[in-house]
Amino acid sequence: MIEISARPLAGYFFEHYRLGQKFHHATPRTITQGDVALYLALTGSRLPLHCSEPFAQSLGYPSMPVDDLLVFHIAFGKTVPDISYNAVANLGYADCRFLQPVFIGDTLRTETEIIGLRDNSSGKTGVVHVRSNCYNQRDEMVLTWIRWVMVHREDAVNPPRTTALGLIDAPAQVAPEAIVAPAFLKPAKNMSTVTGGVRFWEDYAATNAEEFSKTPESGPAPWQFEPIKHPAGMTIDEADHTLATKLYQNTARVHFDLHLMKDSRFARRLVYGGHVMSICRALAYDGLENVLSIAAINSGTHHNPTFAGDTLFAISLPVLKWPINADIGALRLHLVGYKNIDPNTAAFADAPEHLKVLSLDYTVLMPRRPK
Repeated sequence: MIEISARPLAGYFFEHYRLGQKFHHATPRTITQGDVALYLALTGSRLPLHCSEPFAQSLGYPSMPVDDLLVFHIAFGKTVPDISYNAVANLGYADCRFLQPVFIGDTLRTETEIIGLRDNSSGKTGVVHVRSNCYNQRDEMVLTWIRWVMVHREDAVNPPRTTALGLIDAPAQVAPEAIVAPAFLKPAKNMSTVTGGVRFWEDYAATNAEEFSKTPESGPAPWQFEPIKHPAGMTIDEADHTLATKLYQNTARVHFDLHLMKDSRFARRLVYGGHVMSICRALAYDGLENVLSIAAINSGTHHNPTFAGDTLFAISLPVLKWPINADIGALRLHLVGYKNIDPNTAAFADAPEHLKVLSLDYTVLMPRRPK
C-alpha cells in the first residue's frame, strides 16, 4: 500500500492520485461541549438524544452521545485537505456505517484509501473514489464510508484516459444484517413525553422493496408513494453555512473562497452538501420524532448546488423496516431535500428537477411500541 506524507501546498489534483494511496489525515479533533452547542445553533436539530443528558441515560447511554451527522462532518472534514481541497463538487456517499457512539471528550482521527479513479471526458477533471475510516482515541473504528468526488486536474489532457481504475460501483445498501443496535439500548418509559412523538416503529408503513428497487438511481419521485411531508422550511444564511463548514474544518475552497468562485459558472460560494444533509435531517424531526440514531447511510447524492439565501424543505419516504430485537426496530428512509419550494403546496407537483438538492437513503434505529 502506498503511503502519502508531504501534501503539496496547493493541494492534490486528480492526476496526483494513485490506487492504493493511503492518507493519515492531520489534526485529530477532540469533540467538546462547544462543538455540540454550535452544531445545534447552526442546524436547529431537536433530537432529544443529543440535547438531553437525562434522556440519553434513560436509554442506557453513559452520557449524551454526539449527533451522528456532526461526527460524520468532523470525520469528513479531516479528509478534505488531502482529498477534496481542489474539488469541483462532492458527488455521493455509500456504505456509511456508524459503528459505535461518540461522546464529548472523544478524539477523532481519519484515514483514507484511494479505491477508484475515473477521468471525465472534458480532460479537465476526474472522479476520485475513496474509503475513509474514523477512529477514536482508543483506536476503535467509529465510522466508515465510501464517497466519490470530482476533482480538478492541474493540467488538462486531450484526450483523457478512457478507462476507469479500481472500485467504481459502490454497494447499493448496507446489508440489514450489518445493522445492529447497542446491547444496552432500551426505549425510555417517557419517550413520547420527551420527544413529542407518538409514532413508533410499528406505525410506519414501508414501501415495497421490490418496487423501490425499480426506481431510478436517484430514488423514487416523492409523489410515487406516500411520503412524510415535513412542515417547516429553513433558510440558509451566508454566516450560517460558513460557520458550519468551519466547525467541520472542511477546507474545500468552493465553500470559502469567493475570489476563486466569482469566476466559476456559479459566481458564488457553494454550501457544503453535508450541511444541507444536516439541515434536511433537522427538518425531518417533525414526523420522525422518535428516531434514536442513524445506523447507516446506504447512499447519498447532491443533485444541485445550494447557496446562501436558499430555503430548504424536506420529505421522507419509509422504504423498508425490520426488527432488530424486542425493543428496537430498523427503518430505512429516503430523505429528499428541495430548495425554494414547499412540498405542502400545490406547486410542488410540478417542481422542476433543478430544485432537488439532496437524496439520502439512510437507516435509523427506532423504538418499538411499548407493550
